[in-house]
Amino acid sequence: MAKSFLAIVNPAAGGGKSRKLLGPALERLKAGGIKVRIAETSGPADATRIAREAYRSSERNFIAVGGDGTSFEILNGLFPEAAAGAPPTLGFLPLGTGNSFLRDFSDRGVEHAIQALLACRNRKCDVLRLRHRDGVIHYMNLLSMGFTADVATLRSRRFSGWGELGYIISIFLTLARFNRRPFPMRVEQDSNLDRRPCLFLTFNNSKFTGGTMMIAPKAEVDDGRIEYVRWGPIGRLGLIRNLPGLYDGTHIQHVLAECKAVHSVDFELPAPVDVMVDGEVLTLHCERLDVLPGALNVVA
Repeated sequence: MAKSFLAIVNPAAGGGKSRKLLGPALERLKAGGIKVRIAETSGPADATRIAREAYRSSERNFIAVGGDGTSFEILNGLFPEAAAGAPPTLGFLPLGTGNSFLRDFSDRGVEHAIQALLACRNRKCDVLRLRHRDGVIHYMNLLSMGFTADVATLRSRRFSGWGELGYIISIFLTLARFNRRPFPMRVEQDSNLDRRPCLFLTFNNSKFTGGTMMIAPKAEVDDGRIEYVRWGPIGRLGLIRNLPGLYDGTHIQHVLAECKAVHSVDFELPAPVDVMVDGEVLTLHCERLDVLPGALNVVA
């Protein structure tokens, strides 16, 4: 793997700490013989634009400097064009507030990411592709609907500047509303439409979300499949009692939980829904989810 990268930097990630911590990390990479060019983002979706333009100019090696949102934007700059060629390479300097994807490989954060770059340690990674009424998005961590997406949406829209307190308030308000509902879909082109109400659905490529929450303990980033996790209409007290299981993965043992590896999902939603995808909150009329096997090299 070539030791030359374009680092796309979100200077606002982590409350601005991304820019402050970048210098020492770059010095270590430079000392290890890695050449890094820097491109800073100036606002939402800018990382997507930078990645797309660089890819079209034959750049193939990238570093996401920020959190999950920065990686998500870069991925959507590379794809769908990269699906038709050799897999691009994406490394990480996780200097943002959330870096769930890398926890599949290590809990040592920036230190692990730097060592992986210095050692040129890369592996194939699937990319999940969601087609919706207005276009297509790609992701490498997870997409969720229901309770988990409701919490993230509320926090993003009403409590985004409140830090951890905003997250806690959003959980309690979502618990108060507790909207268990169906998301009509077919798994693996099944003839039966699943209309069962549920607390949440997640469609995962990797194990973790929210930093340390192991929502899909059986997920593998390179198995060519979507790890689908469904939790049925559990009650409020049942959810509260079982919350610790969301952090160690034992929630999938609950009688109302389902977990399976699939290749595709077709949605028949009557209207757009709020979703959380790789830490970003979007409102989409989802239609079809499938996998691009081994479409990305990740340095991890």
